[in-house]
Amino acid sequence: MSKKFSGHFATRARAQRQALLLFLFAIICALVAWLVHPSTAAYPIGVLVLGAAIFLAALVNPYRLMAAGWLLLLLGVAVFLFFSGRISGGQVFPSYIVAIGLALLGIALMGRRGYIKAGAVTPGLIVLLVGIIEVLLIANRTPSNFVPFMLSLWLPAIGLLVLGLIYLVASVIE
Repeated sequence: MSKKFSGHFATRARAQRQALLLFLFAIICALVAWLVHPSTAAYPIGVLVLGAAIFLAALVNPYRLMAAGWLLLLLGVAVFLFFSGRISGGQVFPSYIVAIGLALLGIALMGRRGYIKAGAVTPGLIVLLVGIIEVLLIANRTPSNFVPFMLSLWLPAIGLLVLGLIYLVASVIE
């Protein structure tokens, strides 16, 4: 005897798997940050790991987090290249522009494939947040430990934990 499951059940299960994967990545990042404590000068990987983890979690349920994962992954590469000394300070702004441009092209392709609906605000919010952070950094309005936190594994640990909680609650409410 076969059982038929509704599409809503399958979507809900994928959303819950995605939330659990975000929790798993958060735990791994927290353990590595706590036990290994890699130097942010040698390994400025916070934003890159956050973007990669969100992108990998988006592969479980491509209708959620795909735009954020792609955008943060490419911005994380630009941040890593700058803070690891592979590109100079004069090239950091153009590298952010190239990363955002590539991400927006990818997001447009995802929109054509139906993974992202028209009117998605996530890419705009992320770019706005990056711009606000850059303005605050230039104006020296951030705490002294802000940049080391952004480059450490504590950023993805906390960010992925919060995202996991949000998506777990959202999957239960649906």
